[in-house]
Amino acid sequence: MSAITYKSNRNVYSSCTYHVVFCPQYRRKVLTDEVAERLKQILQEVCEERQADLLGMEIMPDHVHLLLGCDPQFGIHRLVRLLKGRSSHLLRREFPVLVRTLPTLWTSSSFVSTVGGAPFAVIKQDVEHQKNV
Repeated sequence: MSAITYKSNRNVYSSCTYHVVFCPQYRRKVLTDEVAERLKQILQEVCEERQADLLGMEIMPDHVHLLLGCDPQFGIHRLVRLLKGRSSHLLRREFPVLVRTLPTLWTSSSFVSTVGGAPFAVIKQDVEHQKNV
């Protein structure tokens, strides 16, 4: 089991890891071959630009799974919106077939779930012990 790594800025120490899933419009199977490879590059570039950790990525023909570490002050919603917006713009410009196939590349929704951390019982115990400090 790996130790939790914390990142910090001037105000906050944090370890926020998220599982993110999003799909092309109508769940069309358009994320194949060259499109998938270019999508990987774009997602990595955006994460580097925003100093987010791209811990895992799996691109299926009809959806994308990401494991992301994100600064809580920037926000996972803003990061997902940026990933989807930039990738849609660039992919539709580089692959005209996507423009003909779909009115927009991504659906407006996405799935986000937090990952890892201590169990509720441990957190509750820690909070209760703070009363005695």
